[in-house]
Amino acid sequence: MTKTSKTTEKKTKTVKAVKAVKQVEAAAKAVAVVEATPVAPKQKVVPAAAKTAVVVEAAPVAPKQKVAEAAVRLELVRPGAKSVAVAGSFNAWKPESTPLKQAGNGSWSGSLKVTPGRHEYLFVVDGQWLPDPNAKEVVTNPYGGCNSVLVVNG
Repeated sequence: MTKTSKTTEKKTKTVKAVKAVKQVEAAAKAVAVVEATPVAPKQKVVPAAAKTAVVVEAAPVAPKQKVAEAAVRLELVRPGAKSVAVAGSFNAWKPESTPLKQAGNGSWSGSLKVTPGRHEYLFVVDGQWLPDPNAKEVVTNPYGGCNSVLVVNG
């Protein structure tokens, strides 16, 4: 055998080895698609059609617990106002979802259910967005104004 044929044979073996490694890597990344069947918790599943057996353990899933909401009453005194609503992080800043009702003597009030946590809000009086003058805390908002802060304990 000549020196050239030995070199060619080595290159061929190297190329074959690299291809084999790539095939093994590709097989390791391959995901077998099998038809989903309901599985009892902790039951082992081995897809019969897969070339490589894959063991899956299904853990029991806890039911989603509903977060308790607290009733919050908001009030604003604004004589002469034609409409008053409240918009905030608790209603996706949609004032139409939380209109307040006239309570007499220029007072407007309403109750809403809010999850525990820290919520920012504003009153919307005849289309004008205003902070709550009775809020215990305010924060600056990205529009150059202030948002009122409502803290609901859980």
